[in-house]
Amino acid sequence: MDNIASNPLLRIICSALFVITAMAAHGGEIVEPNPEKWLVEAEAAYDRVDSYTAIFHKQQRIAEKLLDEENIFLKFRKKPYSLYMKWVTAPHKGSELLYVVGWNNDHIKAHRGGFFSFIVRDLEPDDPELMKNNLRPVTSTGVGFLLQTVAINMRKAIKADVLTFTARGKENVYGRDTQVMVIDIPYENAKDFDGAQFIVNQDTESKILLRIRVYDRDGRLIENYGYENLNLDAHLSDADFAPKNPEYDF
Repeated sequence: MDNIASNPLLRIICSALFVITAMAAHGGEIVEPNPEKWLVEAEAAYDRVDSYTAIFHKQQRIAEKLLDEENIFLKFRKKPYSLYMKWVTAPHKGSELLYVVGWNNDHIKAHRGGFFSFIVRDLEPDDPELMKNNLRPVTSTGVGFLLQTVAINMRKAIKADVLTFTARGKENVYGRDTQVMVIDIPYENAKDFDGAQFIVNQDTESKILLRIRVYDRDGRLIENYGYENLNLDAHLSDADFAPKNPEYDF
């Protein structure tokens, strides 16, 4: 993999093979859309969202090690920014986290699952305990964060004239039909971005980004986020972000 990453000719060959494979898989459908137009439409779709629930899938590479995927039940409200998370699979099953901007001195209220679940702590979003196995603070969570990450990197690449942006057919993700969008940054420029390649799954109906996978210059997966069972009609209230909610264990 290191040889491929450092050899421009091999990278061109591998990219060509990827395109050919993608064309075969999707009936030859390889399209280069207008990136700014696509971004504006995706941002308009997210602007219409007020709150939602989902199963959040999260996987990151920390200190060169790709960690196991975490699966988290998520409630999100845009205004005020409100977040409730409950881990639904091991090893963190039963852990809960609650955060609302302007509440609890802007601290996160959290507890682990299992035997020590009765120990509830108030922590800064970037507390070392929370950041130990995370690339980003918990406040960088949600489908809006996916869009923000894509938008920042795309617009930076557009300005630097190094963006390759393609639509590569359809893919069913979490039972939803999605359009696959691929962002490629040249090897020599990728160090200035969050990754060298971003593979985005955009829901074809809502235009919301359902999944993003980010790869580094060596082709290694470094970030993988997805939202399953995304319910954009959740109509969440203050009770959904209150520690005294009888469904919670704070």
